[in-house]
Amino acid sequence: MIRHAVIRCAWDNDAGVWFVQETDIPGLMTEAPTLDALRRKLPIMIRDLDAFASGTEVELDLIAHAHERIRFEAA
Repeated sequence: MIRHAVIRCAWDNDAGVWFVQETDIPGLMTEAPTLDALRRKLPIMIRDLDAFASGTEVELDLIAHAHERIRFEAA
């Protein structure tokens, strides 16, 4: 059986990390300095949470959001 999970991640500019902002996987909370590091961490954490039965295939949709505010001064 193939299951589907959505993980929404966001950038915390003050802390300098990507973190799991919202997900349908109960108990999944983590952060990492890069989005790639967070992506690599997720399968291990999901397995440790016993969120899915052994042998289950899970398709993960990782949705990332970063917000920047910039100000342009007149030249």
